[in-house]
Amino acid sequence: MMVTPRKALLVVVALLATFGLARGGHEVPIYPSYYPHEISIETMPPARAAELLEDAKLHAYLGREQLFPGAVPQSVRAIESLGNFIIVRVNPGDLAQDERSACDIVEAVVRDMAGREGFIFHPYPVTPFDGDYLYHVDRAEAEKTRLLAEAASPARQLRVKAVGAAADLVRPEWRAQATDWDAAVEEIGVAALVGGTKSSLNGWLGPPWLKTGWFHAERLLADAPGDAAMRQRTDGIVHRLETGDYGSPVERVNLERELVAALNAGCRKRIAGYTIERQYFSAEFTDGIENIGFDSIDGLNSPVFIRTVKLKDFPWNGWLNLGIDVRPTAAWNPIAGFTDRFGQLLWSAIGDPALLPAPYDSGWMLNRISDVQSSAGR
Repeated sequence: MMVTPRKALLVVVALLATFGLARGGHEVPIYPSYYPHEISIETMPPARAAELLEDAKLHAYLGREQLFPGAVPQSVRAIESLGNFIIVRVNPGDLAQDERSACDIVEAVVRDMAGREGFIFHPYPVTPFDGDYLYHVDRAEAEKTRLLAEAASPARQLRVKAVGAAADLVRPEWRAQATDWDAAVEEIGVAALVGGTKSSLNGWLGPPWLKTGWFHAERLLADAPGDAAMRQRTDGIVHRLETGDYGSPVERVNLERELVAALNAGCRKRIAGYTIERQYFSAEFTDGIENIGFDSIDGLNSPVFIRTVKLKDFPWNGWLNLGIDVRPTAAWNPIAGFTDRFGQLLWSAIGDPALLPAPYDSGWMLNRISDVQSSAGR
């Protein structure tokens, strides 16, 4: 049957009369558990990733290298996550150093780093990237103020061993290449620090305290307390926190503060600060992505990124193209595998946990379940 313009107008009028007034509006800004129907993960070097991102042929690069030494293209955006902890430790072979001498050496090195480029001066093990930082912000600021206020120089020339990028944080005349050194400056990646403790089984990601600052502090400084009594005390607090042996949230927070204070009291190993890592994605007008969720530690290599990212040129699904800088090395199974960064990204796409780590907090968020109050009997 042919529909003439006059008949088409009558059909439109009839439909409006049937359905009533229709209101238009914007779509919701977040699509929970959004899935592209095809996800491509390709290992590539940073130079190629930068080229593809600029040409809008790659949606995101999960490598941890600095892709653009100069100006970042207008169509490319970056997210920031916690990168490495910078720690300073005294030479364990120098048994002649007492605790006061160890403090003089470590604090002189840490204090000298303040203001240097390439890292954030933060001499406290809980950082603003940790979800429980508000419980520690007063002590973090007090420790920074104390160190900066003490401007005394060391009594002698220090010999500081540093490797890689950490060497740029040490003044040239202090750098030591031989085995005879007073202190060492090292980088410890936070992702690797907690990576060995992660578990994924039966829809559960853990442990529950994975993104808490007190847990990171314990992993970094558990061997720092010098005497056995202090180690026994910190081990006891960790046991209480992990087993829920406290009566209220206030008691839990006080235990966390007590633990971090005890771990940070010694001078055999101290935190100097941390670095920030940037990962890049294409925000090009039609071929880019939006609605980006990311983790404060894992960045884009996290389940929340896969479940929130939306392609601009497809309303619901499409082809998501991702790049990563490392080849897969771990076994591909959910029991003992997917432990490398490539496998972590792959499992984020095919796994389906009930809870996800909250993007910018130490808690958890619902994935495929809802907290619905029953209305039966009302």
